[in-house]
Amino acid sequence: MFDTRPIIALDFPDFDSVKAFLEKFPEGESLYVKIGMELYYACGAEIVSFLKSMGHSIFLDLKLHDIPNTVESAMRVLAKLGVDMTNVHAAGGVEMMAAAKRGFGQQGILIAVTQLTSTSQEQMQDNQNIQTSLADSVKHYAQKTAEAGLDGVVCSAHEVALIKESTMADFVCLTPGIRPNGSNKGDQKRVMTPSQARAAGSNFIVVGRPITQAPDPYQVYQAIKTDWNASI
Repeated sequence: MFDTRPIIALDFPDFDSVKAFLEKFPEGESLYVKIGMELYYACGAEIVSFLKSMGHSIFLDLKLHDIPNTVESAMRVLAKLGVDMTNVHAAGGVEMMAAAKRGFGQQGILIAVTQLTSTSQEQMQDNQNIQTSLADSVKHYAQKTAEAGLDGVVCSAHEVALIKESTMADFVCLTPGIRPNGSNKGDQKRVMTPSQARAAGSNFIVVGRPITQAPDPYQVYQAIKTDWNASI
């Protein structure tokens, strides 16, 4: 499972900002976009319907984490929106993830967050009191995600090989923290370029600020897309 399009993180505060951004792209071009918490909480299901009507694929990045029954019910709602991909936190456990799968059904791709790419090993050990290595934590969460029957995980591109070795070759790895050469890392700790992520085995990449904050977003998007597909 693989997509040639980098997923663009639409980390905007409102509908108007999204519309203004998309106007910088050629009409009719099908994009893969990420709707995160800020945008979804501001606009609700309407933003999903709008983007789907334009022919875009959607990764709804809400990272659900609650008791199994609540997550299952919420996933039933999200499935009706027609999103292509969504996620939960692997820290919710196998029972919760399995419930999420029941709720989402075969609607699209369901993945789980292992450790955020903004989290360092020191932060994980201090804040979460997980006293293993970051790699061991990610591996464990990935194995539990596979056990629950989900399609894959959100992870750093640095961890893709480890995850596929410890789960299965076709286990989906979606990797944020992607930065073109020379760009600012921002609050991301574990980053790679698009071509490096491809070489590492990533199935999907997510890119936000390098595209959304560029003077010419479409030009940057095309450069990232070219780099992402360079080894095909």
